[in-house]
Amino acid sequence: MTTSREPAPAGTSAPPPTASPGRTTPSWLPLAAVGVTLTFWASAFVAIRYLKDDFSAGSLSLGRLVIGAVALGAVALTRPRTRMSGRDWAAVAAVGVLWFGIYNVALNAGEQRVDAGTAVMLIQVSPLLIALLAAAFLGERFTALLGVGLVLAFAGVAIIALGSSRSGEHDVVGVALCLLSALTYSIALVAQKPVVGRVPALQVTWLACTVGAVVCLPFVGDLVDDVRAAPASSIWWVVYLGVFPTAIAFTTYAYALRHMGAGQLGVTTYLVPPLTIVMGVVFLGEAPPPLAYVGGILALVGVAIARHRPKGQPR
Repeated sequence: MTTSREPAPAGTSAPPPTASPGRTTPSWLPLAAVGVTLTFWASAFVAIRYLKDDFSAGSLSLGRLVIGAVALGAVALTRPRTRMSGRDWAAVAAVGVLWFGIYNVALNAGEQRVDAGTAVMLIQVSPLLIALLAAAFLGERFTALLGVGLVLAFAGVAIIALGSSRSGEHDVVGVALCLLSALTYSIALVAQKPVVGRVPALQVTWLACTVGAVVCLPFVGDLVDDVRAAPASSIWWVVYLGVFPTAIAFTTYAYALRHMGAGQLGVTTYLVPPLTIVMGVVFLGEAPPPLAYVGGILALVGVAIARHRPKGQPR
């Protein structure tokens, strides 16, 4: 679901863009945008799980993205738009393919195998993956704390995989698909950060969502078949996914990313797992297996350690 500057290193906090003279963004607006994003994204995990029997992973992605692109376009085309450079277009295309395309298909397929709470806990290794990408491609130092955090986080993932079993068999495929979603999200976040420093959040989100919909066009036949067979309630849930967790939530996230550092914003996503688990219990009557909670906590501890900075060291 802004002026030119060098992109901030992934997983680090960067100062927000300088406000235009005479224009000051109220401090509560980015926080409100984050709150809207987290609530809708948490509900998306539950909705995807609810629709697992009515829509395939690809058809659900295409339906959600087409609805999201139409909803975003209806608003974006009425607003002033910023001329984009070739570098901006390349970054938006990457975000569309990775975050809106591959992320959605992989997550939908993963949630057909693991419950919503387990899936969202696996996605929370993203901040650690961002730190690793920064060390590998942006020249950031690989610290001892990052190494310890890496070991703990992936030990947590292994425990989640053990706990997420069905009929006595470990569903490694479901866990792997959720981790693929986390990886594509991490890469896309790095690509999106500098763009929303130059281009309005709504414009970036609309274009990226449209690219994602184009990427998912091979699933159009599956979507037609699923819509014909699905009950009306499930079709309305797809509409909900397209409008709220996609069109609205991705726009509010891009807006928040424009006014907050990527690392600072990434920490707020730690609130999504408890929200998702509560919604899953209330609306689906299911929760992660006990062992998955242990792995989820261990993974989050690993991420926290990896992101820790000694006192006085700049982030």
